[in-house]
Amino acid sequence: MSNLKLFNKWETTGIEIKDPGLKDYINLTPVVVPKTCGRNVNVAFWKTKYNIVERLINKVMVPGHRGKKHLIFSGQCTGKGATAYTQILKTFELIEKKTSKNPVEVLVHAIEHAAPREEITTIEYGGARYPQSVECSPQRRVDVALRIMVQGSFQRSFNKKIKFHECLADEIVAASNNDVKSAAVSKKVEMERQAESSR
Repeated sequence: MSNLKLFNKWETTGIEIKDPGLKDYINLTPVVVPKTCGRNVNVAFWKTKYNIVERLINKVMVPGHRGKKHLIFSGQCTGKGATAYTQILKTFELIEKKTSKNPVEVLVHAIEHAAPREEITTIEYGGARYPQSVECSPQRRVDVALRIMVQGSFQRSFNKKIKFHECLADEIVAASNNDVKSAAVSKKVEMERQAESSR
């Protein structure tokens, strides 16, 4: 089982997850093709059993809404697994070329740096609404990090000559270096700053 390589190219064993809160939520089970075709979809919280690369592929297929800018983030997405699979393969090849490191390891470090620890919610008290700081669950931390990475890449490539997989590769590399040029890292910093002021 351990001799399996992701995309038949990259090892997933031996990658160290430094954030103790995310250790149980970033799955690096060896797999050649990260596509389970929704076999775990009917069981609550089983997306943790998905390989982390498959979760990234799923986000690329449907990155989700972001206010009224839905077209920028989801207009080009058809939900085709083969297209998303190819985009991630190209992204990983580009990451390996740029960093000379295992792209799966770079992705894991990017998620660790981009996952917000706190966010704000709205509570209603006496007819008035107030922002309230809340801790982010580990499952949501991973989801938010992946979603913002993908949304930021789609926004950067929308109506531009730069390709989506190039933007995503730049985004993941920047996030792994904890660089605020990354959309996910800058969003995390902003969320945690807002949460701190709402305690």
